[in-house]
Amino acid sequence: MQYPWPKNGENLKCIFTSDLHGKEKRYKLLIEVLDKIDPDALFLGGDLLPSFIRDKKRVKDFLSNNLIKPIQNIRKESDKELRCFVIMGNDDPRIFEDILNGFDEKGHIDYVNQRCVDFKGYDICGYSFIPPTPFHLKDWEKYDVSRFIDVGVVAPEEGTRTVKINKNEITYSTIEKDIEDIKRASDPKNTIYLFHAPPYDTDLDRADLDGKEVDHVPLDVHVGSISIRNFIKKEQPFLTLHGHVHETVELTGNWRCSIGDTYSFTGVTSGDGLALVIFDTENLKDARRTVVDS
Repeated sequence: MQYPWPKNGENLKCIFTSDLHGKEKRYKLLIEVLDKIDPDALFLGGDLLPSFIRDKKRVKDFLSNNLIKPIQNIRKESDKELRCFVIMGNDDPRIFEDILNGFDEKGHIDYVNQRCVDFKGYDICGYSFIPPTPFHLKDWEKYDVSRFIDVGVVAPEEGTRTVKINKNEITYSTIEKDIEDIKRASDPKNTIYLFHAPPYDTDLDRADLDGKEVDHVPLDVHVGSISIRNFIKKEQPFLTLHGHVHETVELTGNWRCSIGDTYSFTGVTSGDGLALVIFDTENLKDARRTVVDS
């Protein structure tokens, strides 16, 4: 197939995808695209791991076989040093974070959760946490702007965790406070932010909750982060990348939105294929999305 490369791009060519959920087919398709297109960078927006593997050695082997070794092979054959920027998502148990830190230390990937790294004149910053959900794994969930939670949602103090966190941090830390810290780490206008959560009340955070109620109270169909939306609106970062809400593109018909002058892209799909956003840092308006399934 022909891949929809942005027109007239002369700067850094990048591929973004999210929520692969440990599907070997998706990783295989991703590597095929990387090998064919030879971009400067790959951005992975979380929810990387298969839900059925809970053994550290098997998780490490999975990532090594499906991501790390294939990228090393591409680097050997390319004249570019393909960079791979990675965060985890709410479906990825945090107990496996040390595996990604290990790959980062060896130079295989850039694990950027709550970190900023330089990328050819740009800063890349990542953030994995999302607002509270109805799901029980809470490793990557925090209160958003306050201790308010929506109807039907399980509070951060409840549910399960794979790593121990101080109770005060669980109760009083917020996404809003974290983003203030991240904001000070770089100039937002020169930074690409890799978020797992999308901005609230946009085409990127629309969940399939129409007509659904809990105790006769309608559920909010928008499940993104108010803090992330407010940050984008106020700071106008260079670009933001998001995942998490699989069905949003099929419900809204849009895979990107503009908040002021900032473009925000989502790299998800509700189908079995691999959603790819292909963009050039010189021509964000010409970015394209495709879903590869064979």
